[in-house]
Amino acid sequence: MASTLDPEEVTAAGAPAVAKVPESTRMGPVHLSVSDLGRSVDYYRHAIGLSLSSQDGLRATLGVEGRDLLVLTEDPGALPSAGYCGLYHFALLVPRRAELARWLVHAVRDGVPMTGMADHFVSEALYLSDPDDHGIEIYWDRPRDLWEGLVASRMTTVRLDVDDLVSEVRGEKKVPFPGLPPGTGMGHVHLRVSTIPCATAFYRDTLGFGLMATFGNQAAFLSAGGYHHHLGANTWESAGNPPAPPGTARLLQLNIVLPTEADVDLLAGRVAAAGQEPTHLDYGVMVHDPSGNPVVLSSERGF
Repeated sequence: MASTLDPEEVTAAGAPAVAKVPESTRMGPVHLSVSDLGRSVDYYRHAIGLSLSSQDGLRATLGVEGRDLLVLTEDPGALPSAGYCGLYHFALLVPRRAELARWLVHAVRDGVPMTGMADHFVSEALYLSDPDDHGIEIYWDRPRDLWEGLVASRMTTVRLDVDDLVSEVRGEKKVPFPGLPPGTGMGHVHLRVSTIPCATAFYRDTLGFGLMATFGNQAAFLSAGGYHHHLGANTWESAGNPPAPPGTARLLQLNIVLPTEADVDLLAGRVAAAGQEPTHLDYGVMVHDPSGNPVVLSSERGF
């Protein structure tokens, strides 16, 4: 089976930094606008393998058992937002390699179009785009003891050994795809930004994520607790550009989930001290990065 490289043509370089955010900080649901809600719900259920948690009018929530991962809001006729700042891709992390292999078998058998696949040393990943050109990654992590402390020097993009991956589920090619498994989470969110220095200053210096690796002034990867990355940022399509405007299928918010409400207050205070007034919501605090990407800081209690 042939393999194509993923769109992230990256050889990372840089040095890990100690994150100031709590080590257990994680990524929560991603909110997107879409041009046709029915079409998108069908795609995420049948092609990606998420379950529909709720749907009310122009809004739908999807995820896996016990966890919401994606919130879609219809903006009828919205156009793709290529070239603007916003979402590059969101990344769904499956717990085991066999589950990534099972998803790949499903994609090949059921004709799900893909845009790439890659071995990043820290992980193996599959890439695709939804009907509105929102980027999606499905991946699994190699054991942490293989890459911890080596992210800056070893995270890369090389050809995925597809045959070896699929060997995890030999004999299951005719088994119906069961959907993404319980335990699947929002592993990371990769953003299109206007400039890398400004993005780094916000996510590292203001919010307190650790800078794990960089690709010159084109991309940066940041995390909490020494993970390879919870946040990615690049300027490959968006250097110097504004955020996606209304009328485009765009990122409505990404969620950073902190352990406690006190942690939320602390980060909101850092943002305020940097000159931006946070917006208080029922379930957290909304801020914006320098590229206009909307970020909600919330606590585990809110989820």
